[in-house]
Amino acid sequence: MEKKFAPSHLDVKAFAQAEGELQGDLPLDQWPRLSLEQVAGGETASAVRWRLQGRTEPVSAGPDEVWLDLDAAVDLPMQCQRCLQPVLSPVLAQRSFRFVADEATAAALDDEAEEDLLVISRDFDALALVEDELIMSLPLVPLHQACPEVLPASAMDPEFEQAAERPNPFGVLAGLKTGRA
Repeated sequence: MEKKFAPSHLDVKAFAQAEGELQGDLPLDQWPRLSLEQVAGGETASAVRWRLQGRTEPVSAGPDEVWLDLDAAVDLPMQCQRCLQPVLSPVLAQRSFRFVADEATAAALDDEAEEDLLVISRDFDALALVEDELIMSLPLVPLHQACPEVLPASAMDPEFEQAAERPNPFGVLAGLKTGRA
């Protein structure tokens, strides 16, 4: 008999020991914190595609390590920071997490461990972890590969034309220097 696992109430140790796998596609409105990042209008977000894989790694001295591998992706409508138009930004998260017994163990191992450490739980919300990882994977500056419309500099900054008409202060200094020599 195969055990059923619920991603929002996951027994991580049992999931890893069973080498369980969960995956799904959920619409963006099911991810309240991630949907705050989208820009209204223009582009349509794809569903969030996610996959969780549990595994154990044998350790020579002690119990097996419990691991959770996470893969998630979504195309999120954001605002291009170059042209200020909507852009569909791919957001990908691929991480592996090692689970430890308690917070003290996680704190003690954190400095020397290269992997991310989490505290093991029988009621772990893996979907919240998926959402956290996607939020942390958001582009800092969403941009089109090539903007559909290039805005002239004067349209972006109304004072640009006035600044262009002013004399360059360094040019004035250079003129004074050559005038004295």
